[in-house]
Order: sequence, then C-alpha cells, then structure tokens
Amino acid sequence: MVENGGHEVLTGTRSAEEWSSHARELVPLALNKAREVKGFPGRWKMIISKLEQIPSRLSDLSSHPCFSKNALCKEQLQSVSKTLKEAIELAEFCVGEKHEGKLRMQSNLDALSGKLDLNLRDCGLLIKTGVLGEATLPLAMAGSSTEPETAAHGNIRELLARLQIGHLEAKHKALDSLVEGMKEDEKNVLSVMGRSNIAALVQLLTATSPRIREKTVTVICSLAESGSCENWLVSEGVLPPLIRLVESGSAVGKEKATISLQRLSMSEEAARAIVGHGGVRPLIEICQTGDSVSQAASASTLKNISAVPEVRQTLAEEGIVKVMINLLDCGILLGSKEYAAECLQNLTASNDNLRRSVISEGGIRSLLAYLAGPLPQESAVGALRNLVGSVSMEVLVSLGFLPCVVHVLKSGSLGAQQAAASAICRVCSSTEMKKLIGEAGCIPLLVKMLEAKSNSAREVAAQAISSLMTLSHNCREVKRDDKCVPNLVQLLDPSPQNTAKKYAVCCLGLLCSSKKCKKLMVSYGAIGYLKKLTEMDIPGAKKLLERLERGKLRNFFTRK
Repeated sequence: MVENGGHEVLTGTRSAEEWSSHARELVPLALNKAREVKGFPGRWKMIISKLEQIPSRLSDLSSHPCFSKNALCKEQLQSVSKTLKEAIELAEFCVGEKHEGKLRMQSNLDALSGKLDLNLRDCGLLIKTGVLGEATLPLAMAGSSTEPETAAHGNIRELLARLQIGHLEAKHKALDSLVEGMKEDEKNVLSVMGRSNIAALVQLLTATSPRIREKTVTVICSLAESGSCENWLVSEGVLPPLIRLVESGSAVGKEKATISLQRLSMSEEAARAIVGHGGVRPLIEICQTGDSVSQAASASTLKNISAVPEVRQTLAEEGIVKVMINLLDCGILLGSKEYAAECLQNLTASNDNLRRSVISEGGIRSLLAYLAGPLPQESAVGALRNLVGSVSMEVLVSLGFLPCVVHVLKSGSLGAQQAAASAICRVCSSTEMKKLIGEAGCIPLLVKMLEAKSNSAREVAAQAISSLMTLSHNCREVKRDDKCVPNLVQLLDPSPQNTAKKYAVCCLGLLCSSKKCKKLMVSYGAIGYLKKLTEMDIPGAKKLLERLERGKLRNFFTRK
C-alpha cells in the first residue's frame, strides 16, 4: 500500500471503472459472509444494512460524467473496496470463532461499522456537494497543465475536496497543504472556495485534535479577513466554535479566533449572535489577560458589538465598562485604547444608566488623560461629549476639561474638533461656564472652524459660538476676530446643504450693534443672503435684514 494525499490506497494501475467493478464484486461476498455469522447479531445486523446501501452509492458514482477523470473518485472506490475486504475477513473470523476475546471483536466490529458510515457519507458528498465536478484533475495531471492558473485551481480544488471526505488524519494533511497554499497564493484559494468547503472547515473547528483546530482557525481567519466569505461562515455556524477557541484554545488559536470574530462582528446580525452564544465574557477576559494582538482584536470586537443598541445592557452586566476604562489607562497597543474609547462612545450614546456607570468608574478622568496625547481621537472626544452633560461644572473644571477641549480644537482631526464643539454646546448652560470657556481661548478656535469643509462641523461651531456670545465678554472676543464676520456671512448661504445658517443669523444679530460689524456684513453681501432667508422663514433673518437696511439707508443720507 502507498499513501496519496493522506488517503491510504492500494497499489496497482486499475482505472476508476475497474475499481468500481471490483467493489461491486465484493459486495455480495461480504453480504453472504455477514449473514452466516451467528454471534454479535445486533452489530452484524447494522453492518449488513450498511453493506446493502453500497451498490446504490456505487451506481451514483459511476453514472457521474466526471467519474473516470476524478482522482478523488478513484481513491474513494479503493477505500470502499478495502472496507469490504475487512468485512469479509471479520465475518470469516466470527463464523470460524477465531477471534481473540469478545471485547476485542466488538471493538473491531464497531470500527468496521464506522468505516462503512464514512464510506457511505463520502460517496454521498462526492455527488451531492459538487466535489466530484470541482476536482476533476488528478494532481499529476494538474501539475503538468500548460495553463498555470488551471493547474493551480485543480490542486486547490482537490485540497478543498479532501477536507470533506476521508478520515481525520487525511483531512489533517490536506489542511497542512491548504495552509501552505494560502501563504503562497491566497487569491487563488479564495477564487475556488465554495460553501461546502466552508462547511467542512467549520466542522474541523470542533475536531478533537488541537493541531487540526489551530490550523483550521488559521485558514478561517484568512477567509474572514478577506471579506469574501463572512455570510457563508456565519450561516455555516462558525461563531460558537470560534467562541470556544477564544475560551480554551492555544495561544495561536485564541489569537486567530479573536481576529476572526473581530471581522465577523462588523455585521450587526453576527454581533448579536456572538452575544447570544455567550461570546462577551471570553472576549472581556482576553481584554484583561491576552497578549497585545489578541487584546486589540477583542477590544475591537466588543466595540463592534457595542454599536448594536439592544445588546449594550448585556455588555454592561458582563462588566465591560470597567474593562474598557482600564484599557484606556493601560492598553498594550494604542489601537486597544482607541477601540476602548469608541466602545465607551457607543455605550454612552443614549443610555443614562450606562453614562452614570462610566462616570462612577472614573471614565471622564481616563478619557481626559487619553485625550492629552498628541493626536486626540474623535471617538474619545465623542465619549466625553456624551458624558459632560451628566456632571457638574465644578467636576469638569477640576478634572481639566477646558484645557483638554482647547487641545482638541488645536490638534485634533476635524471630527474630533466637531465633537469638542458639540461638548461645548452641552456645557454652556451657565454664565460661569460660558465665561470660563471664553477665557480658556476656545472662541478663536471655533471661529476658525467656521471655514471647515464639513457642513456639520461648521454648524456645530456656529452653534457653540452663538451660545457663548450671549455673554457680553465673549461677544467682544468674537468682534475682535477679523475672520468672524466674513465667515458668518458665508454661512448665510440659503442652500439646503448649509445647516449652519440659523446659527449664523443668531451670531450676526448679536454683532449688529457694532457699526464696524454692520458695515462688514453689508460689504460681504449679507443683505442679499438675508432676503432669501427671510423668504424661507429662518428665525431672526427678517429682523437682521431690517437693521442692516436701516443702517445702509442712514449712511446714504449722511453721505448726501
């Protein structure tokens, strides 16, 4: 005997047709011998019922158009023949009562029954799943093909097919080859991957061998990251075994399983399913004890899950708030901290109980400390914005909220600046706070934001400025900025995309008491904009227009 691709086969040069004929000849011999046995009646009755199913499976195989071309088909027929010979030999032993011990023979019969099950199953798979049509090139033929891509696809299809048939050790060897194949040319593997192959891989995730599980999850991780098989993976039940690997797999298995969940959890449906299958707790444990890569992947997965509103309370009950705050303080990688901040932003978006929980665990202090870095992240500012309305002005000031906001307005991305301006809007409820914000130096930075390309950024900056200008000291600060009036007049643009116009009207109305500002408004074309805004019933537009036109008329007569 020799081994070929993990399948033990018989030596010889028989064709597939000859192996089929040979197996058909062995079936009646095996049945006759089995029916002669008197001992172990229950086991032999089951074996006989399985032997009786073999002819129909052989007919199914031999009638397939790819029957004679397929290396796997030939190997399967060899395996069936070998099992039939074992059945004949065992029956002869039992008839002659030559077996050594009852328990040993029972074990041999159970093994034979298992091999027959495997043969019947694999013959069915070759037909039903399309494997027989997919792997039509024997390895030797594929290797000698004049078309390199055809040869490569033939080899890959055969490897993928071998994951579905044969015994576990054969699948293990095919898996080794597949891992190597993906390292060399992942694109080619993905191009021939089918749903049945995905199902076979998912089944191997629950194999008893830790080595097989580890190699399988390595392949699945690559499939998940490729972005081409997520739906198949989830629908074929990959989530529960991945979660079990996160709980109790090897270091490599945990890392690959967590990275797979990170990618799959980008789908809301998969995120909910991870929670439903008990995946939150093991992910939280990885955040606390895992290595840098696993920790970051786990934090990202939990961040993805926290984007689904209905599961946030479940996350909180598993202790996610404290873990995310700890990651903000002590995360191994910067990425872990960013994911933690985004998770806290999601958790505090609309749930007062979760906001209180984050505040009581010291979340504001941790967010402010994280934001003190050179590149303040939008998600952390967003989380801070969600929280500031739930604490007193004194607490915010004592924790360093104002220097942090100034730092973000100076150094953050436009998204971070926008979140900071939104936070300012939320805390402008008292005269004292407005005064402190103005004294901190926020106003010139907000005025500069009025020039942003983003409509939403301009809107929130104009809103923050209009709130601050109700304090006379802040209004004078705005007047001193040469760019303020021109920027605000530009925001009177009546187009629907410009959502800042109502706040621009409010700000210009507060500046209208200054002759200098009125002249600037007129010179930059405010009257033309305001006439259109008056027709649109924008609050304050008509009054501001009248004031500007009165001033313009008075100036005309004064010159005369």
